[in-house]
Amino acid sequence: MAITRTLFVVTHPESRHHLESRVGGWHDSALTVRGEFQADRIAAELQSRIPAGASAQVFTSDLRRARATAEMIADRLGSRVVDRPDLREKSYGVAEGREQSWLDERFVFPPVPDDAFDHAARLDHAEGIDGAETRREAGARIYAAVDEVLAQRASHQVVVTHGFAHTFVIGRWLELPLEAMGRATFAARSGCITELVEDDLFGNRTLQSLAAVDHLGDA
Repeated sequence: MAITRTLFVVTHPESRHHLESRVGGWHDSALTVRGEFQADRIAAELQSRIPAGASAQVFTSDLRRARATAEMIADRLGSRVVDRPDLREKSYGVAEGREQSWLDERFVFPPVPDDAFDHAARLDHAEGIDGAETRREAGARIYAAVDEVLAQRASHQVVVTHGFAHTFVIGRWLELPLEAMGRATFAARSGCITELVEDDLFGNRTLQSLAAVDHLGDA
């Protein structure tokens, strides 16, 4: 029988590349002072949602902005942080760390869906940026990371990741095949919390709440 499990998916809050209008991806920017305050709000919110004494595991992208957020969460929960580099954001190759305008000028948009829509064309679309991952490449590594997280048996798990990656964490939780993820997007905002629940009777998996940011207040 499936255990009752709750998986919280957290996107890191404000970081330096946001303020500087630079491309994120694998660019290893740190949280801003405001972002650190927001991370503390996230940690407090998760502490209020996870029962005291419950087993809680914290997994994170190894990029600084995500790991700093995860460390605050783990401190509140009395847990430890497990680095999962495969939870990183989509790589934008040579664009990472550059001004966003540099990427915008060179970005090649994916094909517009029509009656003969081909999901593979979207998954394998090259955006015209050297070294950038395709949607399929990023999705495959994130799916693999989520598989390893879910192989751990704990009542409460936290995954700290990034805006693009957030969609694929949810997709894997819902067992959507990667081939169906050519267009799927689950909205995310910086510092949001998505709650996913697996019940212990039917083993159903529910998207309980999506991209909540009420815990941030006016931070």
